[in-house]
Amino acid sequence: MSAMLETPELPAVFDGVKLAAVAAVLYVIVRCLNLKSPTAPPELIYQDSALARFLLKSCPLLTKEYIPPLIWGKSGHIQTALYGKMGRVRSPHPYGLRKYLTMPDGATATFDLFEPRSEHCIGEDVTMVICPGIANHSEKQYIRTFVDYAQKNGYRCAVLNHLGALPNIELTSPRMFTYGCTWEFGAMVNHIKKTYPQTQLVVVGFSLGGNIVCKYLGESQANQERVLCCVSVCQGYSALRAQETFMQWDQCRRFYNFLMADNMKKIILSHR
Repeated sequence: MSAMLETPELPAVFDGVKLAAVAAVLYVIVRCLNLKSPTAPPELIYQDSALARFLLKSCPLLTKEYIPPLIWGKSGHIQTALYGKMGRVRSPHPYGLRKYLTMPDGATATFDLFEPRSEHCIGEDVTMVICPGIANHSEKQYIRTFVDYAQKNGYRCAVLNHLGALPNIELTSPRMFTYGCTWEFGAMVNHIKKTYPQTQLVVVGFSLGGNIVCKYLGESQANQERVLCCVSVCQGYSALRAQETFMQWDQCRRFYNFLMADNMKKIILSHR
């Protein structure tokens, strides 16, 4: 009777399946967390100049090896998710004034102006003219965080709201922002130059905004007047090559492509 109640041993093939499943899970974890990626200092490409030497001396982190937080620090997916969640709680809310500019074709461009909250370290009047990323505006968490830090260090900030990106601002012409149009950014910069004739400019662009500000500065030498420097953050360089990359499943790139496309569809449909 006792022999009949004994549990039969599982075949060895079942142990192999379990081992394969565990190995597969570990592989997915290592791949998703990017744990095999080696740590290294940033690769710097620059022309030897007085400004480059000053920046390297002032920012020693540029030449040091970046050691990310354990486990999740090498995963861009987790970093993006954490900031998307924590940013809503911890991001500051700087106070600014919204300005409206009527464009020649009837479009209404808007930007938010934030005054400095302390004196600049060299006592100069410096304004950061900022162009956010695709479909973004001054109310995004990363822009608010950047503006708050700049204000505390004595910078005035002017942040362009991409045409059609703000849900409470209606379009007054049959167009919205594009990858190559610099009209609204140029109008904002001209307004700042006229309103603050003594101010110097630091041009800042994030992602798509990096393309716009660099194109703006290259369109005319007059656009470079009173510009101290330009900072382009995470700028894309080839839309066609980026399109091929975003159609890949590796590193979940196609999922991000879906999210960005869905966001663009919502913006377009909200103005139909």
